[in-house]
Amino acid sequence: MVVTDDQSNRLQGIMAERKNTHGLSLTTHSNRTIVDIGDMEIWDGADLSLIRDTLTRLIEKERRKSVAIQMRSVKYVPSGFFGMLYDYFEQGVSIRLIRPQPRIANMLWFKRFFAPESGGSHVLCGDRRRETAAMALAGREAWEANSDSTELSHAKV
Repeated sequence: MVVTDDQSNRLQGIMAERKNTHGLSLTTHSNRTIVDIGDMEIWDGADLSLIRDTLTRLIEKERRKSVAIQMRSVKYVPSGFFGMLYDYFEQGVSIRLIRPQPRIANMLWFKRFFAPESGGSHVLCGDRRRETAAMALAGREAWEANSDSTELSHAKV
């Protein structure tokens, strides 16, 4: 991975505020900044704080509108992780998780709010899945109600 001077300066800014960056690195691909914390499998509160500080710097100070987090090794995240991402999403930031492990992808919050994309990434899409499921359920109920009345009218003939 090649780190540009701009990325190096951003990392130095974050490092100046923190003693340990846990191997965090930043890359930019297609106008999207990718945050990678390395091969760490279990994120604790300190890791979440590091990611939050990094995202805050990217989003609020550098005005990034699209960020991704590399999740290839992560098997556990603190409970505040998804809520933090949703807060940024509500500010208009596009959020993606790259190659999440099955344990992460099977979490209820993940299933409800993320949609798969090509290349193993998942985009935070809000509560659209729940709305889509509710619409499908309403359509099925309307169809069932219609078919019941049709059967009754045929039975009377």
